[in-house]
Formats: sequence, C-alpha cells, structure tokens
Amino acid sequence: MIQLGKKQKLRVVKKVDFGVYLAPENPDEDEKVLLPIKQVPAGIGIGDEIEVFVYKDSKDRLISTTNTPKLELGQVAELEVSQVGKIGAFLNWGLEKDLLLPFREQTKRMKEGEKCLVALYVDKSSRLCATMNVYEYLRTDSPYDKEDRVTGRVYEISKEFGAFVAVDNCYSALIPRKELYGDIRVGDDVAARVTHRKEDGKLNLSIREKAYIQMQTDAEKVMQIIDSFDGALPFNDKANPEVIRRETGMSKNEFKRAVGGLLKQGRIEITEKAIRKIK
Repeated sequence: MIQLGKKQKLRVVKKVDFGVYLAPENPDEDEKVLLPIKQVPAGIGIGDEIEVFVYKDSKDRLISTTNTPKLELGQVAELEVSQVGKIGAFLNWGLEKDLLLPFREQTKRMKEGEKCLVALYVDKSSRLCATMNVYEYLRTDSPYDKEDRVTGRVYEISKEFGAFVAVDNCYSALIPRKELYGDIRVGDDVAARVTHRKEDGKLNLSIREKAYIQMQTDAEKVMQIIDSFDGALPFNDKANPEVIRRETGMSKNEFKRAVGGLLKQGRIEITEKAIRKIK
C-alpha cells in the first residue's frame, strides 16, 4: 500500500514520457504514483526499486519525489514560514510545494520568516498539513533524569497546567504553572532543570535553580531593580503579590527571601513604603 507522507521503497511498473509510475509489492488495483521525469534516476528500468516520499501536488494528486522532506508523517521538526495566506501559513519543508499550517492549528499566529515547531498529519480531506499542537507526537523515551540540564522549545502555554515544552524539539516536557516565571511565550527557547521524570517518561522542568542557589541569584536581581529605581524601590516585601510578580518576575515568598538575605548583609533598609539601597 502506498503511504502518504512517508518515505518508502516502490518499484517501477510503467515508463512514460513525463516520468515513471511506481507501485508497492502486491498493489491494489490501479495503485500507483507518478515520479516526474526530472526526478527519475538515470538508467532506471521496469522492476527496479527506488526510495521516494509520497505527497500531493497542487491539484491534490498523489505524486512522489526522491527529495527528502524536513518532516515526515508523525514526526516533529522546526520549519520556517515562507508566506502567510488566507487559510494559514505556508512552511518550507524542502519540497516544491510548501506545507500548509492552518490558522486553527497555530498556537500563536505566525508571520513570514518566523520558525515554528510542527508535526505532520493527514487532515479530513486526506491532505498533508502541519500542526503546532505537537503534544501527541512528542517522544517519551528521553535520556534525561532528575537534575539534568536541558533545552527546549515552548509550544503551548496553559493557564491551568503551565508551559508545554519540546525538549531537544522531540521529547515531551512541562514547566508546571507554579514554576513559571518571567515573560515566557510560545516559540521561546528555554534552558531548564529536570525536576521529575514521570512513569510515562514525560519530564517536569523548572527554569529556576534550587532554592539556596536561586536566593542568591534573586538577591542580585533585586539589587539591579533597586538601582533601576535610583536606589529606592517604591514598595516593600509586604506589597501585593501581583505587584511583586509584575516588577520582579518572582513570587512573594521568593522576593521576601531575597530581600531578607540582603537585609542581613546590610545592603538594604526597609521602610514603611520602600526598600532603599545602603550606600
């Protein structure tokens, strides 16, 4: 059976002026696909086997190519947007016809020249399309374990669960909501620490260090923020958590720990409405 969206070995069953027709072993009735003449290797004859990728042309007809696409059915890869049309973005995947990424399959609206992580699937009309909803296509057999350092691409953000990450662009991972800090967006590359490897092989990540290390980092960040306010932060550690999060990217508890450390070191003083740097 000819497989749409995959590389496969097929045999030459017919030669014509504009190419050759290929078919699998024991084909169904009239099951064959064209390999255009410009793709036909020199000297190939009836019965010869050749490896091709099968997709659809601009008229929705099955066609094959000896070129290797950047993405096959069920795989995940980073592709660049070549243009944006009325129904979605079109991605360069290494073939003559660009790959459609429908608007409904975008986790953020893509622009020409941007790169996105996508999977390849067959839509309801039996056409190959791309999706940025790659969760079900990611692997769970990563070589990583607790405390390992990893990098990955954020492909979706959920208010309920957190940020979904494709580690190495292929392994399934999550930064839980409680671990989300700063302005993280879909498409961002993040460096993280593995905090847990679940039984199903999926990873939990943190973009923060262990508490005692992070406290030192946070303390220096607080000092930089104080300096940006000319030495006097216009709120203290009793401020609303949302104010603290907006101005520092920290939770209230993390901010209080950092401020407490700076206070012990004699680097700041806390007043009723501010935190001041001690010169």
